[in-house]
Amino acid sequence: MALLTLDEAKRQLDIESAAHDVELQLYVDSLTAVIESYVGPVEGREVTELAQAHGGVVCLLSTPVVAVTSLTPALSEGIAYTPDLLQVDGPSGVVRLLSGGYLCGGPWTVTYTAGRGAVPPTIKLAALILLQHLWRTQNGAARGGGPTDDYSVTEPIPGFGYAVPNRVLQLLEPYKRGPGIG
Repeated sequence: MALLTLDEAKRQLDIESAAHDVELQLYVDSLTAVIESYVGPVEGREVTELAQAHGGVVCLLSTPVVAVTSLTPALSEGIAYTPDLLQVDGPSGVVRLLSGGYLCGGPWTVTYTAGRGAVPPTIKLAALILLQHLWRTQNGAARGGGPTDDYSVTEPIPGFGYAVPNRVLQLLEPYKRGPGIG
């Protein structure tokens, strides 16, 4: 699953020829990292991480979580848990036992799918606007950048500089990652 296809990008930029396909594909491929740095994984991917249990639960780092595939002790003998024994809060990444028991210690090796089942329309729109903004900064409106409206970024955004317009960040705000676990 990709945030955008080359055809969607060409439609957004009103490009009909294949003359810029190679360059445009680079832009399309780069959008995912920028968007995901703000909202977490969008495209589904398998993640394996070591995690400690605290307060009877395990907190996963790559959220949202679609499903946990396995939870096994990483270093010692112990009980391995299958998905049917686990309850996962997808947005927070908190994994607990369905039985109400406590997960203790660790480290645990957790394999799971992070991302979203489908790209929400608001994230897709944010990616299209970001594409249009980045294309215009390099190529101008004359090469398919679209109309000249407010793509300016008046203040740098921490971690993003001037690359991401405020309207993209506003669209992504409902999906914004929470603060990291320190």
